[in-house]
Amino acid sequence: MDFKEVKIEIYIPEEYVVTLRNELNDINACTVGDYDNVMSLTNVRGYWRPLEGSNPFNGEIGKVCEGEECKMELRCKREYVKDALKIIRKIHPYEEPLINVIPVVNELFE
Repeated sequence: MDFKEVKIEIYIPEEYVVTLRNELNDINACTVGDYDNVMSLTNVRGYWRPLEGSNPFNGEIGKVCEGEECKMELRCKREYVKDALKIIRKIHPYEEPLINVIPVVNELFE
């Protein structure tokens, strides 16, 4: 599939959002046209159960946990995705960050 951009979704605690946005912006991952720092943020409630062998940021092994977190969404040019993922994994506090990289195919319909 040929595409130029992706949407990156990141589920992250709110206190990490500004730091992550700033570092992603520094590599142009949050740039759309003549604008930078472009992203959306939605408050969500997440659920998880840490399994044996895990080292949870929050929660207790074997117990279903829930908590508030943020869903960051940004549109990123394909050439910045690998660097963006490195930055996300460096800053994100979760042992297993939930990150979705979704191809954006808007240009196919223009």
